[in-house]
Amino acid sequence: MALTQTAETRYSKPVLIAVNKTVGEEDGLQQLRSHPLFAQLSGQDQQKLIQQSRRLRLGHHQVLYRQDMPAHHFFFVITGRLRLYRLDASGIDRTLDSIGPGDCFAEVMIYADPPQYACYAEALKSSEVLMIPVRAYQELIENNPRYAQAALRHYAKRAVSRFHDLEIMTLQNARDRLIRYLIDLLPNGAEEGGEVELPLPKCLVASRLAMQPETFSRILADLKSNGLVRVNRSRLFISDPQRLIAISQ
Repeated sequence: MALTQTAETRYSKPVLIAVNKTVGEEDGLQQLRSHPLFAQLSGQDQQKLIQQSRRLRLGHHQVLYRQDMPAHHFFFVITGRLRLYRLDASGIDRTLDSIGPGDCFAEVMIYADPPQYACYAEALKSSEVLMIPVRAYQELIENNPRYAQAALRHYAKRAVSRFHDLEIMTLQNARDRLIRYLIDLLPNGAEEGGEVELPLPKCLVASRLAMQPETFSRILADLKSNGLVRVNRSRLFISDPQRLIAISQ
């Protein structure tokens, strides 16, 4: 389904809800302290960065920014969840990722030249994000090599994760892609079973895994009928991850 027009109509300015607030438990930014991009910053530099940032509220399905739009900020998720997606040449949207509390996104803009957003960012539910000026962060890392090293370590870890995602997407079998995706959602991976929650609606998980929603539903129903997963709306219980892996090999 072509979503070019839909994305444009959803794009309206987010609501500014707080300015120049300190980092603390009361404002939901406590997770910022431990994020790799900010953990090495001194308390003074953290506060300086926050004072130059803006906290935004997004409504359900509101688009934060558009593909190819000039980029002067990156973002930290305080509450809610956002989806990153691209529109292909035919206007079909392709889900790339979902971002939850404690995550940064568009941080590649710190080093991008020219700075343009590579995709759309859309709120999947009511969300709050911190909008951080790229230039403000650049000034910090230019004056402190230790901060730059921390940023590069973060990018290296992100690159490894993207290679893993690419590996999953190169699997020819749709069932194998779904199984690998579900295993990755488990807190301890294939080592231990447990309950997981899909970070996206099922139709968007299907898009993320390059399959039709009908294919996703059919494969999930097959896994359920074979006792490999239990499904309760968006929550799945996987009792034996090794059994799942065995049928994908």
